[in-house]
Amino acid sequence: MNDSIKSMKLNHLSFPSADTAATAQFFERYLGFTISGTWDKCYILKRPGYDVVIDHHDDVPAWPRAFHVGFELPTFDAVQELFDRFTQEQVEMEAGIFNNGRGSRFFCRAPGGVMFELNTRSDASPEFRSTFDA
Repeated sequence: MNDSIKSMKLNHLSFPSADTAATAQFFERYLGFTISGTWDKCYILKRPGYDVVIDHHDDVPAWPRAFHVGFELPTFDAVQELFDRFTQEQVEMEAGIFNNGRGSRFFCRAPGGVMFELNTRSDASPEFRSTFDA
């Protein structure tokens, strides 16, 4: 692998949505993104290190069932707190909290259908820890 590829970093993720405002607000309210701009019903969202673009589409996207974006939280308590908030605020939940050995997690959907995994590795089984970055 050459040095250019080694230094490559994530620039942005782009998600289609039939309701870009609701999708962007979900990213802002629950995932800590900042809405930095809009154009033609599309939104640019910022997080340290990368952007997310919510692209307007007239039709609701048909996501593959298992497609999702994962965000890691530092502790189980943080996962539980966010799960409780999502449940209370009636976010569409795909699964309750469970631990599959790689850590505790749950799945939910944003308006527009994008599925998210919110997890922690803090309680991962020892046999999986070697698969995580140092």
